[in-house]
Amino acid sequence: MDPAESILETEVAMQAAVEHLVHEFASVRTGKASPGLIENLDVFVRSYGSQMKLKSLAVISTPEPRMLVVSPFDPATTPEIEKAIRESKLGLNPVAAERSIRVPIPELSEERRRDMTKLVKQLGEEAKVRIRAIRKDGMDAAKKMKADNDLTEDGQKDHEAEVQKLTDKHVKDIDEHVAVKEAEVMKV
Repeated sequence: MDPAESILETEVAMQAAVEHLVHEFASVRTGKASPGLIENLDVFVRSYGSQMKLKSLAVISTPEPRMLVVSPFDPATTPEIEKAIRESKLGLNPVAAERSIRVPIPELSEERRRDMTKLVKQLGEEAKVRIRAIRKDGMDAAKKMKADNDLTEDGQKDHEAEVQKLTDKHVKDIDEHVAVKEAEVMKV
């Protein structure tokens, strides 16, 4: 394997881990309405006979800062969508109307906000673990290239230094994302 290709693969994998964290943060509840909060809920649709993501069954909009409106593509799926939102662990109470479902987003209590920040920190730590695993793979690749005589000893050290630099950069990105999300959750 080419050393430059190995570094590129490591960087792409680390960037994917950070993007995954940002995607997970979209489902963490804050005090304001966001379609990302419910778009990935699994809904069992009896007429289709399968589980589907809410975003593939309806349009989710935010007409007000504390309100989500779910407009199903097929009005027959409204009861199943309403049930999935109600039974999710988000603590939301949807109200079905004629052709849509209104989902008010209640104010978070101080205790609930603290629980959410703990969840944010946990998701951040899981992302850091993924970054460290990718770092280990990058370091192992350097050792393998040295063993295969694709790299000199100095080349191996340079490669490992580059992998460590990428690791530090992406861990810092994760810390920044965690801090922003914690501030968002704690904001009243």
